[in-house]
Amino acid sequence: MPYNDVTKENLNKMVKIFYAKVLQDDIVGPFFIAKLGDDLKSDTWAAHLELLTNFWASIAIGDSAYKGNPFAPHLNIENLSTQAFQRWLELFAQTLDTVYNPEIANFFKQRSRIIAGNFMRNLGLS
Repeated sequence: MPYNDVTKENLNKMVKIFYAKVLQDDIVGPFFIAKLGDDLKSDTWAAHLELLTNFWASIAIGDSAYKGNPFAPHLNIENLSTQAFQRWLELFAQTLDTVYNPEIANFFKQRSRIIAGNFMRNLGLS
């Protein structure tokens, strides 16, 4: 049953479900595997999942735990493409539709499209 509210706990669940899909994907998976490995239970992934949970919590519920620059890591990824961003957004939307009610899912979809658009522009991909 989809969540009708946003908490750090269900954000963390969403992030874990999403990245499990990402690692299985032929388009975006290789980018993440190259940087973080293929084991979501590793310490490297645990830190990344926590960072992303905090990132989305800052956007959705005003949580202040996120300290970082979400764009900076993307500067060091070779062969990043518009296709990869589009696939990331597609997988993210699929995950949101299973984890949250439509109103919350649409909120995250809108924000993620804005963020991805900004990243692509800043990377010279759009």
